[in-house]
Amino acid sequence: MTDRLALILGLLLVLMFGADFLFNHGDATLFLARKLTELVDYLEFWR
Repeated sequence: MTDRLALILGLLLVLMFGADFLFNHGDATLFLARKLTELVDYLEFWR
């Protein structure tokens, strides 16, 4: 991955989080965080 691509992806990620907090009060970020913890717990079960 080149530096330029990493910078673009990082900026896009920051903009998406910013838009979520601006328009949705962070609900989408919280939903994804909860689903990620459920996925980690599920994968931990199979370990």
